[in-house]
Amino acid sequence: MRCKTRHWLGVAIAIVALDQLTKYLAVLWLDYGDPVAIVSGLNFTLVYNTGAAFSILSEASGWQRWLFAGVALTVIVVITLWLRQLGEQQQWLPLALTLILGGAVGNFWDRVALGYVVDFIQIYYENWYWPTFNVADSAISVGAVMLLLSGWITRPRGAETE
Repeated sequence: MRCKTRHWLGVAIAIVALDQLTKYLAVLWLDYGDPVAIVSGLNFTLVYNTGAAFSILSEASGWQRWLFAGVALTVIVVITLWLRQLGEQQQWLPLALTLILGGAVGNFWDRVALGYVVDFIQIYYENWYWPTFNVADSAISVGAVMLLLSGWITRPRGAETE
């Protein structure tokens, strides 16, 4: 395994550790469903998400746990293999993949071990609330945006006409 690959996998492990620590603290310190105001527009509210992003399929009978775990495991394997193929000089793409990898592992762990994902970060404006999320979701979201931008940012000059 390349030295850089180990570096990126180490970063992913750090993301998983931060995600799991914050989820542990949320479960320890927060009462389920009871918002704790942090600053205007931000609460910590403990919820358990049996669905996917935005609680998609959260009302299903339980089969979704294994579907989402399988999807996450596939993403974990594909990204790990992809990271191994990247050149040593690349930084942006491996960071994007690492963020997605760390987030996927963090939520995969919850789904397999608990049957749901622990969410606790709640952003709102007046009466509009964004779905509650966690550190893993944040890492996945930032990594996905970076991945989408990576082709645009790293495209050689003149490639847009090809």
